Amino acid sequence: MIKGKFPVEKFNSIDTPFYFYDIELLRETLNTVKKETENKNFVVHYAIKANANPRILQEIASFGFGADCVSGNEIIVAVENGFTPSKIAFAGVGKTDKEINIALDYDIFCFNVESLPEMEAIEELAKAKNKQARIALRINPNVDAHTHKYITTGLNENKFGIDLTVLPDALKMLENCTHLELIGIHFHIGSQITDMSVFEDLCVKAVELQKSFENKGITLNLINVGGGLGINYQHPNHFSMADFESYFRLFSKYLEHQVPQTIHFELGRSIVAPCGSLITRTTYVKKGVQKKFLIVDAGMTDLIRPALYQAFHHIENISSDQSLDTYDIVGPICESSDVFVENFQLNEAQRGDLLAIRSAGAYGEVMASNYNCHELPKSFFSDSI
Repeated sequence: MIKGKFPVEKFNSIDTPFYFYDIELLRETLNTVKKETENKNFVVHYAIKANANPRILQEIASFGFGADCVSGNEIIVAVENGFTPSKIAFAGVGKTDKEINIALDYDIFCFNVESLPEMEAIEELAKAKNKQARIALRINPNVDAHTHKYITTGLNENKFGIDLTVLPDALKMLENCTHLELIGIHFHIGSQITDMSVFEDLCVKAVELQKSFENKGITLNLINVGGGLGINYQHPNHFSMADFESYFRLFSKYLEHQVPQTIHFELGRSIVAPCGSLITRTTYVKKGVQKKFLIVDAGMTDLIRPALYQAFHHIENISSDQSLDTYDIVGPICESSDVFVENFQLNEAQRGDLLAIRSAGAYGEVMASNYNCHELPKSFFSDSI
């Protein structure tokens, strides 16, 4: 079994569980994204919701990328960690008045508006501050992302976005909004998308909509295609980076646009997931009637994705080179759903062995909780451990 490279001796002296981030891989990823988008009309906003660790945010901000935020606090955290307000897009289906006011006070780049009532609220609050709010209409293109139902966001029946049938009403409302400036349209069809043809379908819908706006005499400064690019969770050592080359090449090929219109991307998982691992220690090896349970000190409180999405994470016993054995790897939380993986082959384990749960840099640490009064996991970094 090919394993990642981890400083096991240093890990042995650290209380588990904790997150370990490969900063060199993160920088390599950011350089790749920068290379694939430079000299094009592409703008990348990092999705803060994927990982809001300050060190990670500072690293990403240092490359000049923007931020995609889904709460007022994410806007504050983004600015505090080096992101420029003029590069912040604010999405989210339930923006509160307080959050809208935060965004207005920072004079952010754009609100991604998801409903007519939200448009009314932003207009009212911007008027009270005598400010202009730049907006992009988030439109549901009814494109199936072919992913888990909990992370599909672009269908007619999702809670997100404006249905195409409501779009005429939105444009009519805009005629009477003196403090809103329509600068573009926005899409986000889902997450962990590995079928590139899905993005082709999105491009077709985006081009159709672009032309319908042109026919109405409306010029759009930008098209925001959201994020959603997936990674390979099964083989993190063979595929340590998302296929950014194919992803950006597809949009260059299929998304017709007008110069100087910009194309915006909101990437999160694909940037940070591969660089993060959850390091946990084996507490007990328990023999059942037909199974062996590997009970570790990390649980769904530290990494909820397997319990919430039935998500798979490759796991390595970084303390053992013994022959493979089959285990259910489970955590200590008093819930039957606290299972990382079932019937998984792993180098034979014993009490005290360290395991690395791979590709956990996105939606891992940021979703951790104190359930069962467990402490939140700490984080360590490859260049400072």
